[in-house]
This record gives sequence, structure tokens and C-alpha cells, in this order.
Amino acid sequence: MNNIAKIQEKLAARGLDGLLISDEKNQRYASGFAFTDGAVLVGLERAWLITDPRYIEAAEKAAGDVLTVQLYDRQLPLKELLRRDIKEAGMENLAAEDEKLSHRDFLDYQKALGLELRPCGGLLSELRASKSREELEYMRQAQAIAELALEDVLHIIRPGMTERQVMAELVYSMLRHGSQGNSFDPIVVTGAKTSMPHGVPGDEVIQAGDFVTMDFGCIKGGYCSDMTRTVAVGHATEEMKRVYDIVLKAQLAGIAAARAGIPGRDIDAAARKVISEAGYGEYFGHGFGHSLGLDIHESPSANPSGLAPMPVGAVCSAEPGIYLPGRFGVRIEDVMVLEEGGCRLLTRAKKELTILPV
Repeated sequence: MNNIAKIQEKLAARGLDGLLISDEKNQRYASGFAFTDGAVLVGLERAWLITDPRYIEAAEKAAGDVLTVQLYDRQLPLKELLRRDIKEAGMENLAAEDEKLSHRDFLDYQKALGLELRPCGGLLSELRASKSREELEYMRQAQAIAELALEDVLHIIRPGMTERQVMAELVYSMLRHGSQGNSFDPIVVTGAKTSMPHGVPGDEVIQAGDFVTMDFGCIKGGYCSDMTRTVAVGHATEEMKRVYDIVLKAQLAGIAAARAGIPGRDIDAAARKVISEAGYGEYFGHGFGHSLGLDIHESPSANPSGLAPMPVGAVCSAEPGIYLPGRFGVRIEDVMVLEEGGCRLLTRAKKELTILPV
């Protein structure tokens, strides 16, 4: 899978005649191949995938007949090869990834290539925001793997286990079911630590009556999944049940409001209203959701500052939460695909409160 034609169309519309891509995720989007060293160069008529001897066979397989694969080495360094290609193609208005490229690298490329690079702005992030059918299939597979792992882990969580042990079981189970890696470092917290939205798993021991929050995801075909479930161990107080119910109602309200064409803040507002009217507004400090794909956090987002209309095909998380400092917290997260008339969930796992036996 590559998206060279889409990039070329955007370049033409912006009056650019080339784009230099060095970020690993953007290289994968453009060429179907990701590597840590090298570059993808996209012109209006041709595109090049430039790599080193370690990756040449895999690069040629991925490129097909859409990209010209070139090899750089000590005798012909990357930037010298790029300069030659740019000159031969007659590129004068060449853009680079100002969102991903460091200022130092940006200046280094300008010096080595002998021309002033233009910022490409949101060209690639705009394209990546709308997922194709193939991209959505990878994300569906990644989500299904994560949910299989959740089912495995729910059968073994018990008092006496540590957060770190539960995290290890989640990671192992996702790998066993076909994961190609974690979308991010998993969050597993228990007891009072569930009030920390991004708590780090440690040696804290799960106790009967605790909430356990698990936020995790995996990668398939380069694409991420993301989900959060909060479960109770043994029993839950009436207050814990009430807070859980409020968060679930808020999530469902946000999902009901979600559709392409509206700004992300409108989706956030629908969920935030439920939590605020229940008296817990000050304990919901983050946004309702973020887009995801090749990266676990992409744009646009469904948060109070999300002014951009959500595009058709965007995959966005739905993850409201209530966090009572020093006591407990609840977060429930699914991922949804935005469509013109609403959205559909990629997440299939149940989200009603689960109370695990002890």
C-alpha cells in the first residue's frame, strides 16, 4: 500500500513540485515501507525510495512499480543522491516535514541540497487523517488482538497480583495473538492510582475492592489500536458504581454525537455535559478523544480546542473519565470511525461494569 498519487495531487494544489519525507511513519504512509535511515522523495511525476543496503530487498518489494528504489552508501551519501535527483527532476519548490523534522535537520537539508525548503504544513497529517479501507482493516485487526488479550487477562487478575504483572500478561497475550508491538507503553494501575490518567505500572498490589484500569493497544500492519477498560475486583462500592455509570453515559453521549463534518469540540461537549451535570466536571481534565493511525496520537482531536471539522474516515478514540484524586478513577475507551451520518465502533469488547471474582 502506498499513497504517492494522493501526495502528488496535494503538491500540485499547493504549487509545490516536490516533497522530502524523512519521518518513519510518513515514509510508511507514502511508500508502504518504513525504515530508520533514508528518505522518500515525491515529485509531481516520479517518486523515489532511497535506502541503504540493509533494507534494499524489502524496499524493492514494497515499492513495486510506483517508486524508484535507490541505494545510498559511503561512496554516494543520502543527501548527495537526493541533490542529484532533485536537480534532474527540476524541482524548485521543494517542501519538507516541518511538523516532524527538527530545526537542525531542516537547516542541514537546506545546506546540503542547495535550495530553500518550504514547510509542507499539514499536507501529510491531513491526508493521514482519513483512513482508507485497507488502513481500517489493519486497525480492526489490531483492535481484535487487543480485545483477545483483554479476555485472557480478565481471567487471571486476582488480589495479590501487581500492576506490572498484569501489564506483562497483556503484552505477552497481544504478542501471542499476532501483535507486531505495542501502540504505546501500557497503563495498568490499581486502587488509588486509578485517579492518575497516565499512571505508570509499578509494584502496587491489587486488593479486593479495587478498581483496575488498563489502557493498552497493539500494532498490526503498522497501525495502532487503543482501548481502556476499568474493572472492579471482588466488589465495588455504590459510589464506584455511580461514577462508572456516569462515565459510561458520557461516553455513549459522545459517540452518539460523533460524525464527520463537525468540529471535535462538539463531540467533546456532548460527553462533558453529562459529567458536568452529574457534578464531576472538575474531575474530567483531558479531552474526549484523539485520532490515531500509524501514530497513537494524530490529528484532529475531539477535545475542547478541536476546531477543525472531523473528516470522513477519521479514527478517533472515545475516552471520557472521572478521576477523584487519592481515591479512584474511571476511564472507558473505544475507537470509532467517523462517517457522514455518524460513526461506527471498531471496539467490540463489553463495557458495562465488570466485577471480577476473587
